[in-house]
Amino acid sequence: MTKAAALHEAATGSACWADALLHSFAQAGYVRSEPAILQPSEPFLDLSGEDIRRSLYLTTDASGEELCLRPDLTIPVARAYLASPEAGQPAGFSYLGPVFRYRWGRPSEFLQAGIESFGRQDRAAADAEMLALALEAVAAFEVADVEIRTGDVALFNALLDALDLYPVWRRRLIKDFNRKVSLEQDIERLTIASSTPRNEYEGVLAALAGSDRKAALALVTDLMSIAGATNVGGRTVAEIADRFLEQSTLKGGALPRNALAVLKRFLAISGEPQEALTQLRALASDTHLAIGAAIDQLESRIGFMAARGIDLRKTRFSTSFGRGVDYYTGFEFELHEKNNGIEPLVAGGRYDGLMTRLGAAAPIPAVGFSVWVEALTRISPRRAGSKP
Repeated sequence: MTKAAALHEAATGSACWADALLHSFAQAGYVRSEPAILQPSEPFLDLSGEDIRRSLYLTTDASGEELCLRPDLTIPVARAYLASPEAGQPAGFSYLGPVFRYRWGRPSEFLQAGIESFGRQDRAAADAEMLALALEAVAAFEVADVEIRTGDVALFNALLDALDLYPVWRRRLIKDFNRKVSLEQDIERLTIASSTPRNEYEGVLAALAGSDRKAALALVTDLMSIAGATNVGGRTVAEIADRFLEQSTLKGGALPRNALAVLKRFLAISGEPQEALTQLRALASDTHLAIGAAIDQLESRIGFMAARGIDLRKTRFSTSFGRGVDYYTGFEFELHEKNNGIEPLVAGGRYDGLMTRLGAAAPIPAVGFSVWVEALTRISPRRAGSKP
């Protein structure tokens, strides 16, 4: 068999499995969405950062608008929903189609299937349903033994709010939560700063860090203007002041030692969901921090997961688990092949903040997941080319 024929057979097999998967999603009540392949690039760049630009296939139309081949389907499906008469109302969609992303040595065009659920107020139940349907998707490929990894960025945000951190540190830690190396560096920097003798201007920096960001920025900008600074290295005075305010605060530490200890204890919590829940309750009790509502939401989700038949003994929850997607706001999960820690088979989570960033007038709850069809086809006992 030639390489071209083999690729065609693999693609045919993937499509066959994916069609069956889409049918199962429809039976669960999720209507198929088929957004355009060519999408405005701005939402992807705004939500994922300029770093994603090197992975996109970009073009410009006659009006000058920058467009791209869709790199995933969550944002296109969300945009289609917001443009529909159903916008703001509970609605569920499934999808199947090619996405396009440069992947350094792997095919840039590949199939993606998945589900997006919008407008449901019963968040814990909707979260559990997504995980249950994700497990059904894996089972459809006859892949039985998978690792279930879960987390909840809302818990981390609740902890930071309860710790009442200086705004600059809160922004930095939230930004780096999904980037494990960066978060570890933040914690290390805070550890060093907390044990470093105070310098002569640390009080001023701490005062700036603890004040209103706009007011502090205006003060630093005015001081630089008075000193005669105009433009350094292509940066404006405002840009330099903003960078100074952030870096000087980070350098100064500006985090009480007890808050650092709580942060480390929180990020070390991991295990079966019920075990993690017990540890979180103990942390809240010992520290008197107001994180009970976020813990209650986790407990409710665990209950719905159990009611849906998800084996909690095979589920791992970690407070430090993050998927590297900045717009997630709550529950996050990945399903992995057993003993394969690199590439997820299915991945998803809650992204309640995305819809307003895409133009919704009011917040709309949203949760969903994507299925990596090629990864599942590759490891399925019934290989590509076999009919389900």
